[in-house]
Order: sequence, then C-alpha cells, then structure tokens
Amino acid sequence: MRWRRGVLGGFGVTAAGAVAAIVGVTAGIGSTGVRPARIDPGIHKIRHVVVIMQENRSFDSYFGTYPGAVGIPMRNGVPTVCVPDPARGGCQAPYHDANDVNGGGPHGQSNAIADINGGKMNGFIAQAEKAQKGCLNTTNPNCANSAQADVMGYHDAREIPNYWAYARNFVLQDHMFEPNASWSLPAHLFMVSEWSAKCSVKGDPKSCVSALQNPGNPPDFQSKPGQPPPDYAWTDLTYLLHKQRVSWGYYVFPGTQPDCADDAMTCKALPQNAKTPGIWNPLPYFDTVAKDGQLANIQPIHNLYAQAHSGRLPAVSWIDPAGTVSEHPPSRVSVGQNYVTGLINAIMKGPDWRSTAIFLAWDDWGGFYDHVVPPVVDANGYGLRVPGLVISPYARRGYIDHQTLSFDAYVKFIEDDFLHGQRLDPRTDGRPDPRPTIRENVHILGNLTTDFNFNQKPRPPLLLPQYPVPAATPVTGMYIAGTITAFTANSLAVHVTATGPHDTNLQGQTLTIAITPSTTILVNGQPGRADQLQSGQSVSLRIAKSSSSYTASQISATT
Repeated sequence: MRWRRGVLGGFGVTAAGAVAAIVGVTAGIGSTGVRPARIDPGIHKIRHVVVIMQENRSFDSYFGTYPGAVGIPMRNGVPTVCVPDPARGGCQAPYHDANDVNGGGPHGQSNAIADINGGKMNGFIAQAEKAQKGCLNTTNPNCANSAQADVMGYHDAREIPNYWAYARNFVLQDHMFEPNASWSLPAHLFMVSEWSAKCSVKGDPKSCVSALQNPGNPPDFQSKPGQPPPDYAWTDLTYLLHKQRVSWGYYVFPGTQPDCADDAMTCKALPQNAKTPGIWNPLPYFDTVAKDGQLANIQPIHNLYAQAHSGRLPAVSWIDPAGTVSEHPPSRVSVGQNYVTGLINAIMKGPDWRSTAIFLAWDDWGGFYDHVVPPVVDANGYGLRVPGLVISPYARRGYIDHQTLSFDAYVKFIEDDFLHGQRLDPRTDGRPDPRPTIRENVHILGNLTTDFNFNQKPRPPLLLPQYPVPAATPVTGMYIAGTITAFTANSLAVHVTATGPHDTNLQGQTLTIAITPSTTILVNGQPGRADQLQSGQSVSLRIAKSSSSYTASQISATT
C-alpha cells in the first residue's frame, strides 16, 4: 500500500500485528511532569482552537477506503478481512453502505473489550446482534432500528463528500484513537480534563478514582431518580485556562441528548441546552468551573455563529451537537455533515479564520468495525480508532498524519499554544488528584504541530456546499434547514444550521415560523400533517418573511 508520507513515529498496531498492546504491555505511561523541551514558536500563529466533536463512527467506517490512509485491508479492491456472524453464520467482510441511516452497535467498556477480542478485532457483529434494537417511541432519534447488524458497512465520498474534501485539502489523521475504551460521557470527560473518575468526597480531588464506565452520571441519566448530581472534583483544562486568563467557550446545541446512558443503544430522548447539563455537557459538574465563576462560558451554539461572524471567537472552543446532527445512529449522516459544514463555513467566513485551527473528530467508534488494535497507555485506554481532521489556513494540504494520536493531543496543543506547556499534572497544577497518567506526556502520543506548515502563506477558506433535503415539488421562498426546538399547532421554532446562499445571516438563529392551512408538509418525503412534527426532528423549510414574522410555504421533516 502506498500513502502520502506523514511522520512515521508511533504507528497503531494492526490486528495482524503484535497483540501485546492489548494483553497488558503498556505503551509509555508518561507520568512525569516534565514540560516539553521545545515548543514550535509557529504554534502561536494559532490564536483560536475549535474542537468539533461528533459521535459514534470508526475510522474504517468513514475513511476505510481513503487513498493512502491505513484503511480496510484490501487486495485488488476486495477486503481481505472479515468478522464472524454468529446469528447467520459465515464471516462478513466490510462492504460499502450507501444508507444515510445506520444502526451501529453498543459501545460501552465491555463492548470495546469484546470488539477488540484480544487483538483479533472480530467481535463487532456479535455485539451488535446481542444489543437491544428499537424502542417504544420509534421516532426517538436515539433509537437503533436497523433490521440487521450493519457495523461492517463503510461510507466513502459518495455519502460524505465534504468530509473527504476536507481530507483532500487539509489533514486526515488515520491513527486517532478515542482516549478511553468506553462510551460518550468518559470521552467528553477526557476531552476537557484528561481523566474519567468518580469522587467519594465532594470537592476533594484526592478522593477521585478512575471510572471508565460509570464516572457519575448527570441527573438526567441517573438510574435512580432523585440521586444527587455528580461532583467532578478533579482538575480540568478550564482551571489552567482561567489561571492564565485564556478565554474559552463550550457550545451546546438545543435539541436532544445525543447518546444513551452508559452503553445503551436506545433510550428516551432528553432535553439538552445551555442550561441543561448532560453527558455531552459535563463541565457544569466540575468544581473548578463553578468556583472560577465561568459557568456562563457554557452557552448556546448560536453565540458561536455570532462570535465567528464578528471576530470574537475565544481562544479555545468546544462544540457539542444535538442528537439529530450528531451522526449518532440512527441520526442521518447527511444531516450531521450538513451541520458540520455550516459550522466550518461560518468560521471560515469570519475574520478569525486566518488564526484558527479546527480539530474535527468523532467521540467513539459507535460499535462500527475498525481493524487497528488500539495501543494501551493505561488502564483507561486508548479506545478504538476514530476519524480525525485538522482544518486551518496553516494546515498541510492533502496530508495524512500517521502519528499515534488521541484527544489528549488536542489538550497538549492547547497547553503548548496558550499555557507555555503547562500540563494537567497534579504535582504542578496546584490541585493534586490521583490520576494515573499525565496523558499529554505519554511518549507514543504524537504532536499536532506536525500537521501544520507555519511558514506557508495562510490559505483561503474552502467553503463547501451544504446539501438541502430535496423538495418533492418546486417551491419558492427562502431556504433554511435545522432542528425543531419547539412546536405548537400553528407554529414551530427552528434552530437554523443551513440556509440558501443569500440568507446566511440566519445561521445560528432560532426562528419562530408560522404554519398556515396552505403550508405543504412532508414527513420522510411523503405528504404529512402538522401533528407529525416533533421537537428534535431535522427539518428543511421554504419560508417567506413579512415585516416582523416568518411563514412556512413548505416543511420537509425527517424522523
């Protein structure tokens, strides 16, 4: 196999390679608090880091056939690997899946162990077939409703053209691993704090111990109603940012929770907004955020659009989706890609683009097949391989980064850029906690500065089209797309994530739109009724604007 060469230090381990990475040989604990010997001074040309975190896709499921990447093993275009199918017999090879809606598989700690299966990487179908499918509310965007296991399916440029365009024009990382071998809540805890733990004494970081599967769920995911909320007493990155007066923002999207409690594939859709913390919005439960008076930094995503437009992006931004745009099965791949494209376009159009680095990744593998055995750096991870992209005016063009990476590399980059190399290290950060590993110092962890050429002239924006849901009949009016956030018999509120070329000023806004007897309503492409519309649905509309209000001429909803 040929590939465009990146840095060769720290390749991931393939299933045909050394299984030692799974059976107890760790790959460099890196527990010292030593700061990096040298920080590339060019890194300081990046004054804004934006982390966009989507959900539940493995690397092979999105980029397994990308030219030059370490993707699905093939010979003459035919996969040479397969996974046993206990229910139907035989061994199923990866296959192209053109479906916009996927089922995926369970993705908790036990599922990661079973999928990896001692380095054989062959438990994916068995886990998917054992998982619960469907739920009482079939329109729930968190349901998994595939008729049969589809975890061996992969997408390519035919389904995700924009993601592949970003890879062709910027940087694709083909050894990006989830930092933890588990589900979404631990992944998001690692994203902002480099640890997933449970604390026995409120406010005492020394009372915390590693908790890969159950770090303490927010109230909306407690198994027993009335339980107290979790107390994340260990140190998170915002503590260091606040100490050095570095601005940050954590942006949440109005809608539903994008993942289920623990490793469940199905669950009740729960509300999510800037004031309703959840598994994808854990920062309100960190002691440091409240004590530093920075809870207001957790804010609605429409603030991000406005800040990008006016050149007021904070130094560090994390962006959290809603269920319908998260790509978490069964949410549509196209809707998620459309949303991400709108975010990136908004940043590229703003004055801060020339000094911004966008890191795009998916928080866990979602039960989908991947053939690379994750390295083991401590008892918590790494988890399975996920897609990673770097988008910046200083990013290399068409570069494939083969370094071993995890979300820890994002924290390391932020620390090197804004904190003079200070680490989340209990011996130096002023808040001792017993975390087992200083993840940023693990010796196999690559350096994201490799993905940049800070000597090149800043590259112009690459504005990509957003793909609207096709209308069944010709209609006129302003085009918008987004998610329903509220609904009555005569109107609906829509959080706008995409527009036509002349109405981009509406992106990020929440519009109240009137429904009249002449409004045409389509549900999944078929004639529908207003009572079929629900909060959380993905929707595209043609609207007309009067002096002070909007009226829908056509509504096309996707359940």
